[in-house]
Amino acid sequence: MTEFLASLPEAAHPDKPSARVFSTDAFFIKDGVYCFDAKKLPEYHQRNLCGFIEAMAEGTPVVICDNTNLAHWEYLSYETAAKALGYEVEKVLIGSPGDRRHQALCAERNSHGVPLVAIRRMARTFQP
Repeated sequence: MTEFLASLPEAAHPDKPSARVFSTDAFFIKDGVYCFDAKKLPEYHQRNLCGFIEAMAEGTPVVICDNTNLAHWEYLSYETAAKALGYEVEKVLIGSPGDRRHQALCAERNSHGVPLVAIRRMARTFQP
């Protein structure tokens, strides 16, 4: 995603970014450390969605939801809001969830310490 964001043109207005990224995970970072709390997940998902919608309402050209969405219902609110505000929606699937090698790579690379067994469980529930 870093390369994609770097490829975007500069914003037309200095006080208005050309792109914004919204990730529920960002709410779990405290003093630079990721501290997941399942009890906070509904609240943080709602806050993330609100920020996403606000960015579109402000006219940010590119607005990205960077969440793990295993089923359509998990990103439906983002998609519905984007379409209602006149945005083109593009869903990007990174890798192949059913590929065991890709699952191992995700376990190796993820920054939150999600173990391979959990990634494999998520892959089994994935709905394209």
